[in-house]
Amino acid sequence: MSRIRTAALLGVIALPIVIGGAAIERQSTRDGAHVFDQVLSLVSERFVDTLQQNQLFEKAARGLVQQLDDPYSELYTPAQLKRFSTVATGKYGGIGMQIEQQEGAIVVVRVFDHTPAEQAGVGEGDRIVGIDTASTRGWTSQQVSDVLVGTIGTKVKVKFARPGIAQAIEHSFVRAEIHVPAVPYAIMLDNKIAYVPLQQFSENSAAELRGNVYRLLHEGARGIVLDLRSDPGGILDQGLDIADLFLANGQTIASVRTRTGPPQVFNTHGGQHVADVPLVVLVDGYSASASEIVTGALQDHDRALVVGTTSFGKGLVQTVFPLDGGWAMKLTTGKWYTPSGRSIQKNRKHIDPDSAVGAVASQDSKPDSLEQDSVKKHRPQYKSDAGRTIYGGGGVTPDIIVAEDTVTTAEQDFAKSVAPKFPALRGVLYTYSFELKDHVTKDFTVKPEWRDELYKRLEAAKIVTDRKGYDAATPLVNRWLSQQVARLAFGDSTAFRRTVVDDPQLRKALEMLRKGQTQKDLFSIARTDATPGH
Repeated sequence: MSRIRTAALLGVIALPIVIGGAAIERQSTRDGAHVFDQVLSLVSERFVDTLQQNQLFEKAARGLVQQLDDPYSELYTPAQLKRFSTVATGKYGGIGMQIEQQEGAIVVVRVFDHTPAEQAGVGEGDRIVGIDTASTRGWTSQQVSDVLVGTIGTKVKVKFARPGIAQAIEHSFVRAEIHVPAVPYAIMLDNKIAYVPLQQFSENSAAELRGNVYRLLHEGARGIVLDLRSDPGGILDQGLDIADLFLANGQTIASVRTRTGPPQVFNTHGGQHVADVPLVVLVDGYSASASEIVTGALQDHDRALVVGTTSFGKGLVQTVFPLDGGWAMKLTTGKWYTPSGRSIQKNRKHIDPDSAVGAVASQDSKPDSLEQDSVKKHRPQYKSDAGRTIYGGGGVTPDIIVAEDTVTTAEQDFAKSVAPKFPALRGVLYTYSFELKDHVTKDFTVKPEWRDELYKRLEAAKIVTDRKGYDAATPLVNRWLSQQVARLAFGDSTAFRRTVVDDPQLRKALEMLRKGQTQKDLFSIARTDATPGH
């Protein structure tokens, strides 16, 4: 009986403490709100520079978001939300051009297929000198883009200057829905290996990928390389649909845990569309978000051999909440996990602010991409369906780690010396490559006189001054010229084929697919390669 009485007494004593705690919390909340009101009033009335009320509230809101110490949560103005939506969806109302600022000019560097720009005959290398009645002199590329992008069905006049033509060319366009392809090309490489690069997870990514994979399989592909390098991710649903393409029906793709409610588990539902075809996925330190969801699921279920360097490590989920006045807030609302329960989140405070999906790493925040054994042993270990060791925390670790193509010290020194002026260098390179594009065949090689001419132009533009350093970086300069001339002359896929020889990660993937006839073969070969002495 005394034990019961003691328990009851403890309950009675505890009650005022709980109530007191709640009262203290309410008082703290009132004090915090009062301090905020006081600070807002003081800044509004006493700060040396006058600020409008809307400016004060915006700064306060941005300060709150910033103090979350989360690099992925952002407050968007209407204009910023518009740009974010364009990147996230891969669609916008415009005329179908990609532009760049080069040496003070706004240059067309790409014209998308089946767009008003292509139909009007706009060409790469054209310079935008006027829009409607305004000159674009002194405008930034973002200012030009903001004017060209608009409501579908509306009209805009654009004036172009074309190299070799004295008179400016003017076109009147009707803005249309422009679709930026997520899969820029998909080609068959040696020995019937399908190569499919995915640049982003936008609204049509899964459909584009599926269509290209089916086409190449129909053409006889016996293996697939899915290239997710530098893919910053995007829409979660697209990642789920892409994983569904390769996994068996009913397999888990990922789970998401939030502050409220049970975990949300995402399983495949359409049946394995691409079965029994060996698959290699390429990743690097800039593969993030949805790229990692796909890679993690395929690795956990032993459906793909992962090759490259450790991925970015973004294991968080963001939700975009609309606000009044066309504003919006992108807020981190959950964490996602691979089927084996891995979190690949790498905590960081800095990311590239220019990345609309918030997933491109700065150089100093990339993971240890080579993942030495000394690093691996400190990471949590998990098992794939077949019992292979896989790693959590800090990105997806490839099954076979292959460093990016190394450059010589001389090439590094030259690249560093021109880095501050690289936008200008790119403009000179583009202009000169444009002049060369009509005078080459597909098997061209870079000539010494091309390098000489490029140096003269770079020197005239005060971009380079050290000929000895330039010559020491000849392989790098050759790659720049080769890639730019080939793309302008023959398109992206032809230009890409020329880079395979300089791509050790892709070469490794092709080597594995040449040796292995099944997915199981690939894992067996990978284990042999990892054995000491091999």
